[in-house]
Amino acid sequence: MAKRPPVLAPYHHFTKAQWSALRADEPMTLTREDIQRLRTLSDPISLEEAEEVYLPLTRLLSFYVEAVQSLHNVSTRFLETPDQKVPFIIGVAGSVAVGKSTTARILQALLQRWKSSPKVDLVTTDGFLQPNKVLAERGIMERKGFPESYDRTRFVQFLSDIKSGKANVKAPVYSHLVYDVIEGSEITVDRPDILIVEGLNILQPGELPKDGKPILFASDFIDFSVYIDADNDDLEAWFMERFFRLRETAFKDPTSFFRRFAEMSEAEAGEFGRMVWRTINLPNLVENVLPTRGRADLVLKKGKSHLIETVQLRRV
Repeated sequence: MAKRPPVLAPYHHFTKAQWSALRADEPMTLTREDIQRLRTLSDPISLEEAEEVYLPLTRLLSFYVEAVQSLHNVSTRFLETPDQKVPFIIGVAGSVAVGKSTTARILQALLQRWKSSPKVDLVTTDGFLQPNKVLAERGIMERKGFPESYDRTRFVQFLSDIKSGKANVKAPVYSHLVYDVIEGSEITVDRPDILIVEGLNILQPGELPKDGKPILFASDFIDFSVYIDADNDDLEAWFMERFFRLRETAFKDPTSFFRRFAEMSEAEAGEFGRMVWRTINLPNLVENVLPTRGRADLVLKKGKSHLIETVQLRRV
């Protein structure tokens, strides 16, 4: 009888309770008020959820940071090059409405409160979207958020500059209120100890050149990546919930790009929101975002309640 080939399982699988136990003695440094301030509009994360999921993660990250720093020290000794601080880059990926921003903010707050008080910066890839004017000229406004709508060259250069230890690296700023990159507005990232990068497509490898010429992708600069996962039906429900909440708040701002949606009837707004999800966000998820899940170091799977149910950690 022929032997079956071994099953390759790239991840360790944990229930929430199993993962929570890996917190060990890591102290909780955030309060309920901190969590309320850090979570986004439609993400019901609690202090207990942060303790059970993100404290074990920050403990793991402390080991990763230490290991990467040790590897860097070995490399500089071998090459006899000057030793300089190399930022540790964490990527947070996942669908629209899955809660990437909340995860990134809570991670930033927890990491900043390590005993060593590291400098932790947070950047979203929204700023690297092409301006609306450019998207309109190329006829791809309806594909905003798809890989081709980003200035990928500038994003990769930004990560390269950060990783090489350059000071005062600039990143463009995006406004969700006006739904566009703000011309002439930039943020400065100045040699952080840790940089968190949050975005839809940060784990996408891109197409390799046929001639074998070396090429860099954004994922090449990420030391540890987290993918926030959820079922498509749940994602649609969360997107619509957020859409209606924004309709009652930010969309009413006279300067908002979405002002007209606040003036629609509830039925019209609902129809429009579902159209946006099913013709833009869902296709982008299926074609570009979800296929990168298997490249993440850690996968946090949410249930209908928006809370993490299972954790997968890539085997080393």
